[in-house]
Amino acid sequence: MTERVLVVAAHPDDEALGCGGTMARHALAGDGVDVVFLADGVFSRTTADLDTRRDSARKACAILGANVPTFFEFPDQKLETVGFLEIVQAIEPVIAQLQPTVIYTHHGGDLNLDHRIVHQAVMTALRPMPASTYRAIYAFEVASSTEWASSAIGEAFRPDHFVDINATIDRKFEALQAYAQEMRDFPHARSYEALRALAVVRGAGVGLSSVEAFVTLRSIVR
Repeated sequence: MTERVLVVAAHPDDEALGCGGTMARHALAGDGVDVVFLADGVFSRTTADLDTRRDSARKACAILGANVPTFFEFPDQKLETVGFLEIVQAIEPVIAQLQPTVIYTHHGGDLNLDHRIVHQAVMTALRPMPASTYRAIYAFEVASSTEWASSAIGEAFRPDHFVDINATIDRKFEALQAYAQEMRDFPHARSYEALRALAVVRGAGVGLSSVEAFVTLRSIVR
């Protein structure tokens, strides 16, 4: 079955970090992949910085086989200053237009507040209705946010859905190179070495070489 995949991310680079290999796998299988960024991802918000970040996002999505991404202009690291309903209402028309069958978004227990708000907004926009088209919603992990959270924020990331990305992991890292300005030197969690190690460790836990891990937020069999 051909899937219609939607990735809803807070910032450009979250998609490649969290599910880049899975996006590429979907694209290679002939699935349509769309990406929505809620916040601009640039705290300084200068025109040059915004243009650079958006160009990076377009390049990364092209590498992963996704369609040209949709950008909203909610403020970076300040989503809590925006009315929650406004964020939900930004997502709802996208869902209505694309009618996705699989959705990937942030984990609700991330350290980054923007991530948590996007998670809640996505789950609100995707509340179960008779006309809903989706069969699954998954939460991805974003290095240097998901694993840095404390139990006081929310539940820990405990994956139960694993996608083999051995054939697409190189494409994931090619996409991450489009965001070179956001990457860090090892042993930072958001370094190329640490991210590859994470994929290997997640894979070894389920008998595979390299995987991306997810938490199932909702699964519907029709």
